[in-house]
Amino acid sequence: MKLIEEILRINEEFCKNPPADYTNEDVHASKLPNKQLAVVTCMDTRLVNFLEPALGLSRGDVKVIKTAGNSITGTFDATIRSLLVCIYELGVNEIAVIGHHECGMAKTTSESLTKAMLARGIVPEAIQMVKKELDEWADGFQHPEQNVKDAVAAIKSNPLIPKDVKVHGLMFHPRSGRLELIVKGVS
Repeated sequence: MKLIEEILRINEEFCKNPPADYTNEDVHASKLPNKQLAVVTCMDTRLVNFLEPALGLSRGDVKVIKTAGNSITGTFDATIRSLLVCIYELGVNEIAVIGHHECGMAKTTSESLTKAMLARGIVPEAIQMVKKELDEWADGFQHPEQNVKDAVAAIKSNPLIPKDVKVHGLMFHPRSGRLELIVKGVS
């Protein structure tokens, strides 16, 4: 069975008998985050169903934005656009950038990505179109903790983000669940 077919089959069974806490919770749930917090974190699979409980967060508490290496790549990149919606439409007044130890992005380079893309049939002209951004992004990420600091600085200095929004930087360990504050946000 193909993966997507398996997912659809499981979903059909789930919908026949969803857990009571999900359906009962939805009666009162809102799209607005209960804690007025947005979390920018990595897409690492080890964080799924681990990060939120380790932080004491439940369904509906926060907006979670996941991206490779919790990176901010520009003044109006996808992460910033998501944060703008969080702040101006959904009432978020604090942001937590949460990186993690053992992040795979620390070993990723523009060269390794380019080789992998070429091997999968991407034409060199397509890679050349994004070469500058690819180099800056992939080669700029070497240390997860520094990347958190850089992301916090990019958000705080962004002219579209209000100065009263607190931006925190934290590191999470994907094996122990330990959280460490490395940048305390002030407004």
